[in-house]
Amino acid sequence: MKKRLLSMLAGLALVAGSQTAQAQPVKFGICYDLSKAYTFVTPQIVQAVKDYADILNAKGGIEGHPIELMVQDHGNEPQRGIECYEKLKREGVMIFDTLSTPVSRAVLPRAMADQNILLQSFVGRGDAIDGDVFKWVFPIGPTYWGQVANDIQYIKNQHKGNLKGVKVGFIYPDYAFGQEPIPILKTLAAKEGFDLQLFPNPLPGKDQAAVWTQIRRFNPDWVITWNLSAMHVVAAREMKRNGIPMEKLISVNWFNEVDIANIGAAEAKGMKRGTNVVGGKDHPIVQQIIKDLYDKNKGNGDKKNLDDIYYNTGLAMYSVTFEGVRAAIKKGGWPLTPTKIKAGLESLSNFDANGLIAPVTVTAKDHGGGGKTRIDMWDGAKWVPQSDWISAYGDVVDQVVKEQSAEFAKGGK
Repeated sequence: MKKRLLSMLAGLALVAGSQTAQAQPVKFGICYDLSKAYTFVTPQIVQAVKDYADILNAKGGIEGHPIELMVQDHGNEPQRGIECYEKLKREGVMIFDTLSTPVSRAVLPRAMADQNILLQSFVGRGDAIDGDVFKWVFPIGPTYWGQVANDIQYIKNQHKGNLKGVKVGFIYPDYAFGQEPIPILKTLAAKEGFDLQLFPNPLPGKDQAAVWTQIRRFNPDWVITWNLSAMHVVAAREMKRNGIPMEKLISVNWFNEVDIANIGAAEAKGMKRGTNVVGGKDHPIVQQIIKDLYDKNKGNGDKKNLDDIYYNTGLAMYSVTFEGVRAAIKKGGWPLTPTKIKAGLESLSNFDANGLIAPVTVTAKDHGGGGKTRIDMWDGAKWVPQSDWISAYGDVVDQVVKEQSAEFAKGGK
């Protein structure tokens, strides 16, 4: 009887051990600005990621392993971002996301040295798409460099393929995020012959009167703006005051339905933005989230946020990330390692999250996935696509990528 009991206990221990191994979570370190500059976007993205994780966990997680999201605030402060990274690293996280260009730049050298995965979709340094140099960094989706190159291609198309003499103004908050597209803009201006004028605007960007007076004097054919949140509202007001038509404006992707409401739906008519993801609630993932969570009062935030393009941005970012991890476990097995995650992400081919984003193909050399965006225009009631998904000036972007990544490889910044 004693032997039989011991045998049963041993068997139960083996089963429990097996179940524990199967149930070990995949931990994601989400170090975001939840209190300062980026609070116009981070709540919607975190809500979307939590919702999507709940949906997947209800189905068994990723290849049988539950998703554990470890969310912490860094206030858009590089040192706090580093502290968040180090804390979560000690807790077993191997894949990190900062959603901030300054913080991503600060954390990047540590992630590279530790050989941990650093995600920087839609933010961060543009040359990080060079997988030969930035082996552990994944800016999957269009970088700011790729997005602004696509903006220029759109403008070129409006001028029948000839940009010579076309005036393009670039207004941006004068810090890392706003400065990021400048190398590509300068290179393309030299290549295509358009007249580029830069208009830096001091933070916090609430007073743009002087800079828009300068833009009016320049009399641009187009204005590309790299503003954020309330800066868009101020810019729209100043454009109207200076008699600059809204149709001339192309915004960075960080321009959402809240901004439109604050500007006024009618006043914003004609404004354009670079777009990385498909908006609206018609996508199957959003519909499933509504059915399984919000219709049952189980959602992770306000249901009205599901109308926001930033919510879909979060779904897009983590659809790609979760799919890469799924491939990592499927190909490399458990336990998960950064090397396996890297291989999983680099195996993504033509992945579009069922139409939520432009197809991305990631390789060991190209960690960007193709860099496709499109231009959408606000018609007074809704966003209307003005172009197909495009990825333009790949040779120019790649040249600047190689030049700057080579500097980083030599010990630069």
